[in-house]
Amino acid sequence: MNIEKDLLAKLDNAIDSVTLNQVRHTLNNLLPPDIAHQIETAPPKYRHILWELVDPDISGEVLQDLSDEIQLEFLKNMDGAEVASMTEGLNVDDIVDILQQLPNKVIPEVLKAMSAQDRQRIETILTYDEDTAGGLMDTEVITVRPDISVDVVLRYLRRFEEIPDITDNLFVVSRSDTFLGNLSIGKLLTSSSATTVREVMSSKVQAINVNLTNSEVAQIFQRYDLVSAPVIDQDGRLLGRITIDDVVDVIVEDAGHSLLAMAGLSNTEDTFSSVAKTAPRRAIWLGVNLITAILASSAISLFESTLDELVALAILMPIVASMGGVAGSQTLTVVIRGMALGRVERSNLNWLLSKEFAVGAINGLLYALIVGCVVSIWFQNWLMAVIIGLAMAINLMAAALAGTILPVLLRSLKVDPALAGPVILTTITDIVGFVSFLGLAAMYLI
Repeated sequence: MNIEKDLLAKLDNAIDSVTLNQVRHTLNNLLPPDIAHQIETAPPKYRHILWELVDPDISGEVLQDLSDEIQLEFLKNMDGAEVASMTEGLNVDDIVDILQQLPNKVIPEVLKAMSAQDRQRIETILTYDEDTAGGLMDTEVITVRPDISVDVVLRYLRRFEEIPDITDNLFVVSRSDTFLGNLSIGKLLTSSSATTVREVMSSKVQAINVNLTNSEVAQIFQRYDLVSAPVIDQDGRLLGRITIDDVVDVIVEDAGHSLLAMAGLSNTEDTFSSVAKTAPRRAIWLGVNLITAILASSAISLFESTLDELVALAILMPIVASMGGVAGSQTLTVVIRGMALGRVERSNLNWLLSKEFAVGAINGLLYALIVGCVVSIWFQNWLMAVIIGLAMAINLMAAALAGTILPVLLRSLKVDPALAGPVILTTITDIVGFVSFLGLAAMYLI
């Protein structure tokens, strides 16, 4: 690991201090994932230089480890034959991931330059949405019949030059390719040669429907501790398999999406992308946020005369809104995470809503008492203390309700809760906080 860090450090310095041949030597002595990491962490002006220095024999392996945005940056300068040549030898699912970054009109050119076998496998996967099990699967699988012996299976396997990566099971199918179960490599190696596959196979296998989403596939792998899993169609026919390396990519991508979406950013956001690309992307969501901020300010303007009469209200007003915003974000985050893990359903939504409302009420009353005491001592005004306490309790309960209902409602409208939820929630808690505090103040203090 220290050697790798030394090489990466050397490469960072080498771009400007030594010849390109020395840089090429250093770069190509790294493993493909480390080369991809070096390219991704380099400023944009160096990326194309590094990419040109990558050995053509490993360029496909490097490309598959790059982020989607950087893949597209390199792919747009290639023709179909170049892409086909570069991806030769990669797993079919990895080739499909790369092709999905290309414009639709370019994909037929790439397929035309491939072998007939690879083209057929890739076209099969391309018929499925990239965010489903079908788009994630690899069609390269080893299948056996249930009525043959272990000895026959072993002799069959010896005919392969190599077996697919991460092969922990062979798939047992009928003559019509209906999936029947798994034959683990462990069972295969430890069973008597005369034993039939049917005797040692496992029929209690979690097969994955081809139309499940990537997130649902990841949940299944996590729940059953899978290394690989068969993918079947509606009729139970085996179509391919999904392996843990692809599921890890899904998990990392989902986590990155959730993190970036909370800030209103796309999951393709590149840390080192240019100012020209970054500024417009962020400007769009800042514009949305500005509109919601204006709505909150409009609520305040309704009580302009109240604020003119009692300046202390302007000092205390942000406390109510801020507490509601934080409480709402806590609930929103918990609910979105529960949805991502498949734990929030219609059957438990009422219980979850009751629980979050109760939590909001308890915390609302607790901090209403604390803030009320502080304000009473600070401004020597017990009535103002009661009003801000009531407003805070109201806002925290409203925040709990909004934080629970909002992501469920957005998902039903096919809107990403992680992206739209925080902005809408902040607007709700601001408006409820301002209106409740200033409204009560207008009624009882002025």
